[in-house]
Amino acid sequence: MGEPDHAYLASLVRQAQAGDTAAFSELYAQTYNKMYNYSRHYLRDDYAAQDAVQEIYILALKNITRINNPMLFTAWLGRIAFHDCFDYAKKNTNYQLVDDELLSNFYDPKLASDPQGQVELNAEREALERAIEQLPPMQKTVVVMRYYNNMKLNDVADAMDISLSSVKRYLQAAVNTLHSLLSSNVEGGKA
Repeated sequence: MGEPDHAYLASLVRQAQAGDTAAFSELYAQTYNKMYNYSRHYLRDDYAAQDAVQEIYILALKNITRINNPMLFTAWLGRIAFHDCFDYAKKNTNYQLVDDELLSNFYDPKLASDPQGQVELNAEREALERAIEQLPPMQKTVVVMRYYNNMKLNDVADAMDISLSSVKRYLQAAVNTLHSLLSSNVEGGKA
């Protein structure tokens, strides 16, 4: 189907905001495949993806009047999809945002070998999780998909419909931001 015409979608958004249900149905038809593919990549389960897509469009319908710039509909819908999939995964899996691979970029995972080290490692894991929550949306999405979902960078690029180089750039920016946030926490929090 290709990339939808943003001007066309914007006109549909304005009609849907005025209460035109046929316009919302057309928005759904124009964007369903992209939302399903994103959800399927993120959740790695067909049934979960179908549930997520249903929830995404329910939220979109309830909140469509809040879109100030209808030209940004697909970006807005993408944010809904990310938050919905993130919440779904958190509720329906053994959720752990910070995995050992990501944690090893910032801390020594050998701390887990003794009880005191385990306490320190858990505190560091929580600090990293709080820092991830502060990332800009695209960086946070890439980090979650790469480390929480264990997705390959090519799969992240496909799911987000962006280039591999963009994924790498967001990931590097996220790591740099996390380093900055965590070093300022260490300087400000530990004396």
